[in-house]
Amino acid sequence: MGKTFLGVLGASVLSGSMLVSAALVSDQAHAEDKVFGWVENAYIEPWGIAVKAKLDSGALTSSLDARDIEMFEKDGEEWVRFRLKLEDQESGETFSDRIERPLYREQTVRGAGGRDERPVVLMDVCMGDTVYEEQFSLRDREEMIYPLLLGRRTISHLGLLDVRNTFLQEPGCAENASYVPHDPEDDQS
Repeated sequence: MGKTFLGVLGASVLSGSMLVSAALVSDQAHAEDKVFGWVENAYIEPWGIAVKAKLDSGALTSSLDARDIEMFEKDGEEWVRFRLKLEDQESGETFSDRIERPLYREQTVRGAGGRDERPVVLMDVCMGDTVYEEQFSLRDREEMIYPLLLGRRTISHLGLLDVRNTFLQEPGCAENASYVPHDPEDDQS
């Protein structure tokens, strides 16, 4: 009976120490992650437009305020032409350029208002000290508080989200900033 008790006790101690070790490894991995608040300042690149971004874990795909959205064909491929109308948070000036991007995909959004098809393009956003090439669905967000919404696909590249705080990372992407290109594997999420 003594051997059985010691065997169970030893297995229990071993399994407990394995759990503690796994938790420590997990904590160390997360300690290296940057922590972002639920609202952060960001720059839309390459123009350097300073905007407030809401980090929304309830959305999968990021969304950007775009007006006059039209699809067209260019060199046999589908493209999207749209106008950004964003107030630069630093200068107070309104950026209102027309942009053209290849259509990455179309997104179907279902909500209380029904079903909506939105074009999705790849664009760059500076968060913290890194530029990320991310998917952005285009829609008129004029009535929204935040012109830029960052969804789970983007948040997963940034690090950790602290929903209790705001403005934890100051954007500052110089010419030599790290660049994270879009990963098509993210489309499977």
